[in-house]
Amino acid sequence: MKKKRIVTVGGGTGSFTLLSGLRKFPVELSAVVSMADDGGSTGVLRDELGVLPPGDVRQCLVALSESSGVMRELMNYRFEEGGLAGHSFGNLFLSALEKTSGSFARGVEEAMEILKVDGEVIPVTEGNASLEIILADGEVLHGEDEINRAMHIQRVGLVSFRFAKGVSAYAKAIDRVRRADMIVIGPGNFYCSLLPNLIIREFAQAIAKSRATVVYVANLTNKRGHTEQWDVDRYVDEVERYIGRARIDSVIWNAKAPAPALVKRYEAQEGKGMLVRFDRTARDKRSYRVVCADIVSRKVPKLHPSDAVGSLRALIRHDPDRLARALMFVLEAKETRLVVKEMV
Repeated sequence: MKKKRIVTVGGGTGSFTLLSGLRKFPVELSAVVSMADDGGSTGVLRDELGVLPPGDVRQCLVALSESSGVMRELMNYRFEEGGLAGHSFGNLFLSALEKTSGSFARGVEEAMEILKVDGEVIPVTEGNASLEIILADGEVLHGEDEINRAMHIQRVGLVSFRFAKGVSAYAKAIDRVRRADMIVIGPGNFYCSLLPNLIIREFAQAIAKSRATVVYVANLTNKRGHTEQWDVDRYVDEVERYIGRARIDSVIWNAKAPAPALVKRYEAQEGKGMLVRFDRTARDKRSYRVVCADIVSRKVPKLHPSDAVGSLRALIRHDPDRLARALMFVLEAKETRLVVKEMV
């Protein structure tokens, strides 16, 4: 049988987790990655070398690489001392490839060959994407790093979310969406990893017009100041608002409570009541099915001390294998015309 084509849309740790699980199944994977990152090592390289952001792409390459464990560790190695302190080898490697190949996209293609990537990693744009948020009180936040650290977007109210300059979609990203059997949006930081893909009009329109099954993977937790008190339905409403129409076919939501010790650590960082909830009775009718599954990781992530944005990374994460199985369940149900309601 012909392999099903799955396109993932996101960036950061969420895409790494998702791809780490999906790569174990006989599918054709294309990871479309946000190009808005400007924090930590990536931000320094953008400023000093004038390159496009390598961080999120690096994580996707590592997730799909069939190279040795040593090579994958090398790509994620982060220097702790000297002038390179805080930089990962993989970010430097991708920036050098961009310079020597003449473009970021060609550099990524070279990296895929070197790392023996099973699938492909595609930047959503080759433009110099710089995010901008305008709030109801007139304040303007510039760049992903500033937006990510802001704690008052939800309280003040969002007026517009866009790129500071016009940014067009990379043609290959559009092509893969058009050919996809399944498009998976998320999980990931809502304003800084997911929406930077969807605010590119032609890319959002490609998803809207696609015949693929579109799945949204709900975040496990909300982010203080950004998505406080959001439930599954609110996330879907916002995603579809940027796509331009009701397009989500299925949602995967975690029905298993994380370990109490992990919840306690997370609440110390983000505040109480920050887990994303789903209320079956909140709406009489939905245009999407919600698959309730046990997809939370039992492991506590180890954050590198030299990671400049480590304090912003989520402690509660999806389990890659459980999440991938849930997605394959949805894909199989689509093919066999099963009614998808719940998988626990």
